[in-house]
Amino acid sequence: MTKTRNAAALTGVLMIIGLGLSGCAGEAGDDSGIDAVGTWGDPSAENAAYLSLDADGGLTGSDGCNRLTGSWKLNPADQIQFEQVASTRMACEGVETPLEGLDVATISGDTMTVFGEADAQIATLERSSTEPQ
Repeated sequence: MTKTRNAAALTGVLMIIGLGLSGCAGEAGDDSGIDAVGTWGDPSAENAAYLSLDADGGLTGSDGCNRLTGSWKLNPADQIQFEQVASTRMACEGVETPLEGLDVATISGDTMTVFGEADAQIATLERSSTEPQ
């Protein structure tokens, strides 16, 4: 009887540990050491590109002209992977849109480097706040 209870208790503990670890696989706010949550760039500057990353994986921002919305997560390469990013399609003459086509980003200190398709660097954003916009 004692062996059965011990086995049941061990199985329960292992299930709890397994469930806890399964939530840590590259999601926003995981414990990989990368702190991506916050605002990158200056949202108060006119025609400025910025990204705001929420702890729950939500993304908002601007490419300097168009509003951006979508989601993000950490990928296995410790990069921020942008997903399902949609934007408005306004025409802004003479305004650069450096975040158009964003795909992944890396963070070093308070600097986010954003890459587009084919791993081309498209923007560098400085952290302006540890809080999302």
